[in-house]
Amino acid sequence: MTQLVDYTDAVRRFDPVLGIEVHVELGTRTKMFCAAEVSFGAEPNTQTTPVSLGLPGALPVVNGTAVEYAIRIGLALNCQIAESCRFARKNYFYPDVPKNFQTSQYDEPIAFDGWLDVELEDGTVHRVEIERAHMEEDAGKNTHVGGSTGRIHGAEYSLVDYNRAGIPLVEIVTKPITGVGDRAPEVARAYVQALRDIFRTLDVSEARMERGNVRADVNVSLRATPESPLGTRTETKNVNSFRSVERVVRYEISRQAGLLDAGESIVQETRHWHEDTGVTTAGRVKSDAEDYRYFPEPDLVPVEPSREWVEEIRASLPELPQARRRRLHDEWGFADAEMRDVVNAGALDLIESTVAAGATPAAARKWWMGELARRAKQDEVELAELAITPAQIGELQSLVDSGRINDKIARQVLDGVLAGEGDPEAVVVARGLEVVSDDGALLAAIDEALAAQPDVVEKVRSGNQGPVGAIIGAVMKTTRGQADAKRVRELVLERIGQ
Repeated sequence: MTQLVDYTDAVRRFDPVLGIEVHVELGTRTKMFCAAEVSFGAEPNTQTTPVSLGLPGALPVVNGTAVEYAIRIGLALNCQIAESCRFARKNYFYPDVPKNFQTSQYDEPIAFDGWLDVELEDGTVHRVEIERAHMEEDAGKNTHVGGSTGRIHGAEYSLVDYNRAGIPLVEIVTKPITGVGDRAPEVARAYVQALRDIFRTLDVSEARMERGNVRADVNVSLRATPESPLGTRTETKNVNSFRSVERVVRYEISRQAGLLDAGESIVQETRHWHEDTGVTTAGRVKSDAEDYRYFPEPDLVPVEPSREWVEEIRASLPELPQARRRRLHDEWGFADAEMRDVVNAGALDLIESTVAAGATPAAARKWWMGELARRAKQDEVELAELAITPAQIGELQSLVDSGRINDKIARQVLDGVLAGEGDPEAVVVARGLEVVSDDGALLAAIDEALAAQPDVVEKVRSGNQGPVGAIIGAVMKTTRGQADAKRVRELVLERIGQ
């Protein structure tokens, strides 16, 4: 077993360099080179054609929507779009690749030389240089049955589902990410998260990592100093959560530092991430490009997007996440730290929709970042998973603004909505929670409280208004918190003669 080096010590003595390859499944109706339908969760091997199964004589045809989506991604990442590019055959044998080669792009990607500015939680911005974004097809899915790890070693037998084979992918490859220092795990996580947000904004993919729509191959290497040549890298394959991306980087830095301290060499290899134990294990020695014997795909003509089409796509791009955050930050008037908290909590969409439903930005932020964030943490769910909508929060705040309920009652209404009792208006009516606004009812409760506390009355009459809170508290108790405290105070002082 490799002796791990403490992470802080490792990044103090070595300079980490990252490289991240992100694969995104495109949300097209059909596959990359055939008319087989794409949908999640279908019965195994029911979404195939002779093309996706690699049967002899079957000829591919490029999916035009996939090309458009790839261009959209490239433009969003500030890439140049190739005037002409072509597909190649990446040759390797594995059961989930029925043709024994993957149709991909090699030296002629559709997008290249881009960049993405990544913002960390404290507002620090790190620019990630993009080497290329290229189109390819996904492989099928192997399921290894038996054994304790779910991997091929120790399995009794394996099953292959070709439904995924041929689904359109775009692979985005970074240039070496340098200058990250001890923040390497944060940068890696923030970069993958920023890409996921872009995919969703562009509407090119559902981008659900838990379904494998977005997968990251995380490359890590260490060198003695920032001026030293790049070290040997490892590539941890198919990491499918933001937290795991961060953990992989941290673990690999500590592991590689331990090997170097022991005088051992880093092996250029693929590695597997184990979420349960938090470690990586060796896969196979990493192949170089020449090992795949790339050659141009003879059954497909070059893809040559016209400049007019590319500019039409550019003009149709929606507001991208970073620009949207800057705009909303200015419109809402939040402090920088407040805005970062909103983004980090995943509350940006929720607050924007709540504002659209009629609440002020401050009120929307108060609910989502306060009471609702507390309840989400308590229930161990994401904010968006709570059983309440922005429209309902907007309605709840409207009830407060109109004086029909107060903040204290609003929390009871929230309980009702979260319990499935209906919209806020229905909960208020069903539970009888509307603020008591009838002065007659309030005066009756005030008179009862004054009679019970004559000493307080005398103190107030003598000019000391501090004890009036005791009378207000008694009235609020009598009305079950449904009185308007401000109005009660006014009536109390009138009754006492102040």
